[in-house]
Amino acid sequence: MNVDERDRRLSDVARAKKSAEATGKGERTRARILDAALALFQEHGYEATTMRRVAEAAGVSLGNAYYYFESKEHLIQGFYAKTHAEHLAACEPILARETELVERLRGVLHAKIDTAEPYHRISGILFKSAADPESPLSPFSAASTSVRNDAIALMRRVVDGSKTRVPQDLAERLPELLWLHEMALILFWLHDRSAGRARTRRLVDRTVELVAKLVSVASFPLVKPLRTSTLELIDEIRADVDSPNE
Repeated sequence: MNVDERDRRLSDVARAKKSAEATGKGERTRARILDAALALFQEHGYEATTMRRVAEAAGVSLGNAYYYFESKEHLIQGFYAKTHAEHLAACEPILARETELVERLRGVLHAKIDTAEPYHRISGILFKSAADPESPLSPFSAASTSVRNDAIALMRRVVDGSKTRVPQDLAERLPELLWLHEMALILFWLHDRSAGRARTRRLVDRTVELVAKLVSVASFPLVKPLRTSTLELIDEIRADVDSPNE
């Protein structure tokens, strides 16, 4: 290797290191802003919290806060992404270990409760706004598409990695249906005041068993007409929700 080539490589290494350091610093700043926002939301509520107060609490300029998060709504989307990433990490050993649909789904849903627990209070506060169908904070909104698709993709892994045989027409829709099941459980969890969210955990166990049985029964040839009618109804309802004015 000649001197010029060695110098170029050393320069490339130095630039890569500088870029990595800048990326790491940016990620830490972004996390600090998000943590400050969540603390303010919990203390003062979502509506009363301004981006200026978030910037002050995080120790950054207002312009810097807007650089990482364009609005308060983007802060909430950041919160959704953060909790999904934590849930996904907790699910990896479960998905690697379990092969039965019922155990894969049970493990993933319990992991959701486990990872969401530190955010129980803030989730209840944000629910007041997220429950509005017109709000960008809604998990069903266009603004939430990315995180919602990631959550549905996780449910697709639950189904695809199991030994359970699922008819093709049901397999295409089942991940989204399982995500809706998860959303219903989260709504119950928000209102659960039992120790350790014991009531939510019992509901997870009972409904997972029921879902697994329904999927198994749906595979029977004699049930195909009923399965087809049910899926058509689901598609019709979804179309009505997506196009409410038609």
